Amino acid sequence: MTSPRLSDVVGVLHDLYPPGTAQDWDAVGLAAGDPDAPVAKILFAVDPVETVVDEALEWGADLLLTHHPLFLRGVHGVAATTAKGALVHRLIRGGCGLYVAHTDADAAPGGVADALAEVLGVENRVPLVPGDDPDRGIGRVGALAEPTSLASFARRAARVLPATTQGVRVAGDPDALVSTVAVVGGAGDSLFDAVRASGADVYVTGDLRHHPASELRERAAHDGRASGGAATPYLVDVAHFAGEWTWLAAAASTVAHRLAGTVETRVSTRCTDPWTFQIPSSDAPDREDHP
Repeated sequence: MTSPRLSDVVGVLHDLYPPGTAQDWDAVGLAAGDPDAPVAKILFAVDPVETVVDEALEWGADLLLTHHPLFLRGVHGVAATTAKGALVHRLIRGGCGLYVAHTDADAAPGGVADALAEVLGVENRVPLVPGDDPDRGIGRVGALAEPTSLASFARRAARVLPATTQGVRVAGDPDALVSTVAVVGGAGDSLFDAVRASGADVYVTGDLRHHPASELRERAAHDGRASGGAATPYLVDVAHFAGEWTWLAAAASTVAHRLAGTVETRVSTRCTDPWTFQIPSSDAPDREDHP
């Protein structure tokens, strides 16, 4: 069976995740590689970091496809004396290209947002922030098959997402019923207004910061009292890596299908969440009383 050229693979990826749909600040597409090189193995991962490059080269991958860019901002060189430059040199020496599908994959049908919503049981999904194409857009909002408690929903998130040091953080009444869910893979506190406008009961995203989260919950409580309704949206904060990892298997399967089984695909099993351990406050020795 003849392996496709890298340019053929890039053509499939452009069709699935058109670079023109990426945010204007983003850096997507082919970052390294010879378009004429044959591609027999593709490794899919969230982050282009050293352990993932190790995995790609150990497996003999011809292409590493990552969600996050290696170079999000302009650089003037890729000398092997720098951390990122060293990765580029290793990939080139190992005959492995690098392709990035980031915010173009976030917005795509069957992309990051759809994958995250799918594992959480969110059905009848539509984009949270629609794009020019009705099927594309940032985030997804939809409904659960049946209402459940916020605590039960958060436990499902913890169960279906990769294990991370952070786990799952929740803001809201554990016993509150939720039925509509908004999701954004990665960092999503800039989209709070869209979430509120969607009427979602709970918002799942990552990298939530103190002040934006606090202000949202204060507004939700205030508006709930004024209307006699619930203090929604509640917040479910998952690790950035975990929320986006859910897309990799779907992407790998879709790409293999589009290339008619001429390539072997694999999803990286290495956790690239940067946090390595956590000490719960209640476990701290000789803990002092604090407000």
